[in-house]
Amino acid sequence: MSTPAEFYNSLPPICKAYGTLCLAVTTACQLRLLNPNYLGLDYELVFLHLQVWRLFTNFFFIGFFSINFGIRLLMIARYGVNLEKGPFDRRTADFLWMMIFGALSLLVLSAIPIFQTGYLGISLVFMLIYVWSREFPNAQINIYGLVTLKAFYLPWAMLALDVVFGSPLMSDLLGIIAGHLYYFLTVLHPLSTGKNLLKTPKWVYPYFAWFLSVKSYAVRSIV
Repeated sequence: MSTPAEFYNSLPPICKAYGTLCLAVTTACQLRLLNPNYLGLDYELVFLHLQVWRLFTNFFFIGFFSINFGIRLLMIARYGVNLEKGPFDRRTADFLWMMIFGALSLLVLSAIPIFQTGYLGISLVFMLIYVWSREFPNAQINIYGLVTLKAFYLPWAMLALDVVFGSPLMSDLLGIIAGHLYYFLTVLHPLSTGKNLLKTPKWVYPYFAWFLSVKSYAVRSIV
């Protein structure tokens, strides 16, 4: 059995970075070192008061420490990691582009009054679940030891559980919409037309190389 340190070091770079940032931000908010009100998405503050950081920071707060927070973090560690190590193996730049496209889609959707929400981290995690469920549609999933179903139905089952527990549904719905949009543009549309409308832009590759160099330098510094 691997130690927590070995498990952490085995995680692929994008999910490791995103999960670590979510944990760090929540810890800082829990210790009152950081006010989550300064992280949330508010387009009026972004454009009228130039608080541009809100376009990014809202994705890293997925709630205070709770069972729900732990579940979201485990979703990143399970479904996100399975995606990055599976269908996106040796395609980490493509995985990074999927995350960027998902974040941009969610920002656009949240600008629509009916979809308006202040924190999109949960939606981004739910997008990962949706894409994973389409990549592994026949995998068997056991939810809380209560029911076993095919992975294809996992997003809808999670949505139903949120209804039962009285949790807000908007974050889940936004994640499903963003996930389906990505899957349609990268898989369904190319299968039917032969044209991929969402290729990874060339500018992502040097950014990814820079990310790996920074990560490698940080690891060497610690060692």
